[in-house]
Amino acid sequence: MEQKREVEEDIIEKVEAEQVEAEQVETEDVENLENEESTDEVSEENPNEKGEEEEKENPLKTLMKFKDKNKRLSNENEALKERLLRVSAEYENYRKRTIKEKEGIYTDACVDVLKEILPVIDNLERALSVEGNIEDLKKGIEMTIKGVNTSFEKLGVNEIDTTGQFDPNLHQAVMHIQDEELGENVVAEVFQKGYKKGDKVLRHTMVKVAN
Repeated sequence: MEQKREVEEDIIEKVEAEQVEAEQVETEDVENLENEESTDEVSEENPNEKGEEEEKENPLKTLMKFKDKNKRLSNENEALKERLLRVSAEYENYRKRTIKEKEGIYTDACVDVLKEILPVIDNLERALSVEGNIEDLKKGIEMTIKGVNTSFEKLGVNEIDTTGQFDPNLHQAVMHIQDEELGENVVAEVFQKGYKKGDKVLRHTMVKVAN
């Protein structure tokens, strides 16, 4: 029993010693933490105070910084102005060049068309100056029409087809009739031929539509 009591007392003493040691360590940690916080506060306050003192003590340095910044901004502003003037000049030259090119394209297109029309006029003038009967005159007109069709082919102009159904995009209906022998919505008669160049309609075909 005495041995057991001695062991228990030893254990109690060790536990109490460890508790005391733990309390001392905790106290030291708290003191260290407080010292660090106070040091941080001082370090945070001192730079600001030091910076303010430096600014107060070095007004010339601050003025030089503002001058350098102002000079840099002024240079950038001048560079932007020069760039804007250069871009404006380039755009104006581009605009004038584009207008001139458009005028040139239109003029060239007119010249191409007129070159094809001139031979037709020549044939008509020859037909008027030649003496002959009605058959000769008819033959001359046929040759002139053939020349016109040849010119149209060179210019890419084609006659609009009227063999199918009525198409409002290509045909202009000026008359409607009912005819049981014809299909529904078909072209019954052509009053005036129409022409197109590619997908561009130059003149709609004037037609009579059935049913």
